[in-house]
Amino acid sequence: MSTQQEQPKEPESQEAPEDPEMRGAESPQQERLKEKEQGLAQAEAVDESDVEGETVHLKVFRYDPEVEGKQEPRFDDFYVPFEKGMTVLDAVMYARDEFDSSLTFRHSCRQAVCGSDAFFVNGRQRLGCKTQISELEQPVRVEPLPHQEVVKDLVVDMDHFYDQMHAVEPYFQDEDTPATNDLEEQRQSPENREKIKMSSRCIWCGACMSSCNIAAGDNQYLGPAAINKAYKFAMDDREGAEIKEHRLRILEQEHGVWRCQTQFSCTEVCPKDIPLTEHIQELKREAVKKNLKFW
Repeated sequence: MSTQQEQPKEPESQEAPEDPEMRGAESPQQERLKEKEQGLAQAEAVDESDVEGETVHLKVFRYDPEVEGKQEPRFDDFYVPFEKGMTVLDAVMYARDEFDSSLTFRHSCRQAVCGSDAFFVNGRQRLGCKTQISELEQPVRVEPLPHQEVVKDLVVDMDHFYDQMHAVEPYFQDEDTPATNDLEEQRQSPENREKIKMSSRCIWCGACMSSCNIAAGDNQYLGPAAINKAYKFAMDDREGAEIKEHRLRILEQEHGVWRCQTQFSCTEVCPKDIPLTEHIQELKREAVKKNLKFW
């Protein structure tokens, strides 16, 4: 028999009575947290990987003209741990940071705005930061943009592309600019803004130019990106008739809109879904109408 004496039990603490008006009610913050937890639970219930295995097999183009032994183009293999939501840019950055710090490519905003990370992925021009690894077949083959001079690895020389863009004078030119002290607005109608809205989405990534067979064979062809940029200003009602005619003279030259053979390749690869081919055809019609005379 135990000789220990039983200790007296302490009285249980009693909670304050619940306010009947608050019973069953939740604060807005609690509701948001609850919704967030439900969303996380649903995300965890979804299959975390649509690719086989736990790693992503990358085949990355390598070339360095300044290093002996790397002057012959080749492909290097990298096996990157897969994470849900991983993009091609994420995978390439991991390969650089963890496996080979000499791997060279351009990137900046990672939000499909800067246009600096356009690659040739699995045989198609794509933005690295916008392309999901889970949507691609493996191995994921990453190359520099075709029809451009390769500087190093995935970096291409964009100087010619920028020259073509600037050749169409991509800036607003108004014949009736208000005086310095005049506060009058240069208004644009909602209908006109809607007409040129898509053309203003261009991020200068060069994907369309790289996909164009005409640009590949004609170094003087303005290219779809430059023509689309000219479309944005030529169709702006705030520019006068004389400026529009000046723009059309630039576009209807030998290496302008008439070189386009309506292949739609530029429209298909544009990461911002700009109807580039449609804009080029409309500028062709405007050029024809400009030269028609009825007398």
